Amino acid sequence: MIRKLAMGATALTMLSAVPVMAQDMIDVKLGVLNDRSGVYADLSGEGSVIAARMAVEDFKAAENGLKVEIISADHQNKPDIGSNIARQWYEVDGVNAIVDVPTSSVALAVAELTANMGGVLLDSGAGSTELTRGQCQPTTIHWTYDTAALANGTGSAITKDGGEKWFFLTADYAFGHSLEENTAAVVKDSGGEVVGTVRHPFPATDFSSFLLQAQGSGADVIGLANAGGDTVNAIKQASEFGITQAGQSLAALLFFITDVHALGVETAQGLQLTSAFYWDHDDKTREWSARFEEMHGAKPTMVHAGVYSSVSHYLRAVAETGTTEGPTVAAAMKATEFDDPLFGKGYVRADGRVIHDMYLYEVKSPDQSEGEWDVYNMKATVSGDDAFLPMIDECNFTADKG
Repeated sequence: MIRKLAMGATALTMLSAVPVMAQDMIDVKLGVLNDRSGVYADLSGEGSVIAARMAVEDFKAAENGLKVEIISADHQNKPDIGSNIARQWYEVDGVNAIVDVPTSSVALAVAELTANMGGVLLDSGAGSTELTRGQCQPTTIHWTYDTAALANGTGSAITKDGGEKWFFLTADYAFGHSLEENTAAVVKDSGGEVVGTVRHPFPATDFSSFLLQAQGSGADVIGLANAGGDTVNAIKQASEFGITQAGQSLAALLFFITDVHALGVETAQGLQLTSAFYWDHDDKTREWSARFEEMHGAKPTMVHAGVYSSVSHYLRAVAETGTTEGPTVAAAMKATEFDDPLFGKGYVRADGRVIHDMYLYEVKSPDQSEGEWDVYNMKATVSGDDAFLPMIDECNFTADKG
């Protein structure tokens, strides 16, 4: 259930009857920081820049007193590079908020720097629950998904459907560790067991030795605790080894529509996945996704949708507060519910975790698919309160600390 908040209506009040352009404009500079050339480029990359631009356009920023500039950079999935870019943006280039930031190790570094620099991190791409738990910051807004939500969707469904023995093939960095940990906990709570795990370098191209260990483990399910190109390559190589044909199942714990497109439904059919967004969910998502595809040449991922939605909510908060000061804007985002065309109704919790519904999907078979991007059947809706972990006291940044 969406909580009731003390703050008043979310509708933006115009600053005065005087035409906005005649007034002082608020300068807003957004930096889209993500992977533009590596394993996460398709699910994030230039598509996130396009989504941010669409948010500015749809908000009618100039009419609402905002002059918005968007810049972008490639963090190459490396925390040191991401941190250096973020520092340059805040100290020299006048950036007010950093957007997207897939790769959890990069996101955690940027989150701390953002809090120290007085900005806001609008994270759509990273998955680690540490962003709103052990390494939480008051100016982090974690919008789209996290590893707990993925585990509570895919991990729970597969275990309860008979996949009781799990072996994890895990990307060896913060995101993979978090996804493995959260899913293993759900598997055990659902009556299953973990029979083994192996960690692979990030990114990786050759999964043969890891898959052979998983094949020999006796597991019912091989949980792929990785994402993007790593997941695609692991599934392709598992097919070549005949793993699924021999009776083991693959669980792609973070799987994007771009991954299905890369594999094809013939290879991906039957895979279950959890997502916050699918372009064909309803009329609103279809209309927005058609516009996005015209500019990008592909349907949006949930990361792209999260960028659009988080930037939209951020711009509303800046217009309402009349400032780009990070703590003030983040507090305003947390104080105002949203009813979003892509995510529906939700709210930003005091720890920065955005609460909205998640969905369990299954990849269609070739005979079910009616087009290039017609790839999912929806199996279940998971409410936000059930999908995400409860807030811990240490990260309740709106509480009265006395």
